[in-house]
Amino acid sequence: MSLIKRTAYFVALPLILVFLWWALTLNSDSFWVPRPAQMVSTFTEVWIGPRFANDVVPSLLRLLVGLATATVLGIGLGFVIGSSRTLRRLTEPVLELFRAIPPPILVPILMLLVGVNDSMKVLVIVSGCIWPILLNTIEGVRSMDEVLGDTARVYGIQGLSRTIMLTLPAASPYFVTGIRQALSIGLILMVISEMFASSSGLGFTIVAFQRSFAVPEMWSGIILLGLIGVLLAAIFAVAEKRILRWYYGLKEVEHSE
Repeated sequence: MSLIKRTAYFVALPLILVFLWWALTLNSDSFWVPRPAQMVSTFTEVWIGPRFANDVVPSLLRLLVGLATATVLGIGLGFVIGSSRTLRRLTEPVLELFRAIPPPILVPILMLLVGVNDSMKVLVIVSGCIWPILLNTIEGVRSMDEVLGDTARVYGIQGLSRTIMLTLPAASPYFVTGIRQALSIGLILMVISEMFASSSGLGFTIVAFQRSFAVPEMWSGIILLGLIGVLLAAIFAVAEKRILRWYYGLKEVEHSE
């Protein structure tokens, strides 16, 4: 029954919105707002075919590479900085400065330094995704239970063993949260990076449709982008449940008590 309820909650609002869309456009001939039936037809014609492989797949690959790079750098640097109080104090002003810079502003700079290529687009994604992962990892390492740390020190658990057995489990809920936040940021930056001097990609295609006044095609790209976001969030939610199975199990025990 719980699965049925969760499924109903998941699809209820989209169905209501589609119904409202259909009802409001039933007698409308607006050029800017296509009808649902027209949108389904346009979506199938535009994206079910070669365009998906030529534009959507490369965009997703750049997103995954950028997110993976940001994850490795964010977690690695987060563990190093979070483990040292002195290093945290030294780097905090610099981290706050760079975190406050909107990543889209870096696009022209990266275009000059790297050129207009896939590396530039990946770097744009990394420049935005790394901060939530890095800062959440630092906070996770910093907030580790001091009693556990003292106990590990007494028993001689140091170095790599301490990191694997103590620091990593303590910080994992934090940096997983950071990766979840970075996923949505990366999707936005993926589109933005493809709007500048690009010849392929989902962002480029949406802008090309908009400039040629192909309104239904433009809306189909926006809908596809939303569907990709929902799919990636669902996949990550499943992965998160598996990675943090011990954490959610512990919280269920605490709630049951």
